[in-house]
Amino acid sequence: MKIENRQQFLVTLTIGVAALYIGVNFIGEPMVGLWSARSAQIKQLRTKVSEGTLLIKRGADIRSRWSGMSTNALPNNPSLAEQQVLKAFDSWSRDTGAEISSIMPQWKNDSTNYMTLNCRIEASGNLGTLSQFLYNIEKGPAALKLDAVELSARDGTGQQLTLGLQISGLVLIPQAK
Repeated sequence: MKIENRQQFLVTLTIGVAALYIGVNFIGEPMVGLWSARSAQIKQLRTKVSEGTLLIKRGADIRSRWSGMSTNALPNNPSLAEQQVLKAFDSWSRDTGAEISSIMPQWKNDSTNYMTLNCRIEASGNLGTLSQFLYNIEKGPAALKLDAVELSARDGTGQQLTLGLQISGLVLIPQAK
């Protein structure tokens, strides 16, 4: 190779390497990054669209469940709500034969949309009466939720049991439109 051809070849090679370096670092990598970001965004949007479609399909069911929950919620008046819960516990204890020894209601208001009536209940009886008592609480129409259940024996044979319950009742606060 002649010196002129070699110099021209080296200049061309240097320009080619510089162009490749600029192309990879300043054009290629940002384009790949944009492509990846767009792909992730498209995937996220597709997930949101599919979740929205499922919500739309289940809309009638969700509305009917909400309607049921809002009609079975405790009254907005605290004394009426406590009275309704106490009557329900009294009725369930009479129906099952469970003896309620104490009920300690306490109000909790953490939100502007709802309040909860937390009750600690102590009941006693045999396994059949207490299980029926629990069943009636769970299946009753009132908006009550069992938060904690404690079961202990009062005698050595386990025939007399004590049931400790932590129950939450829902009170919806109407919002002004």
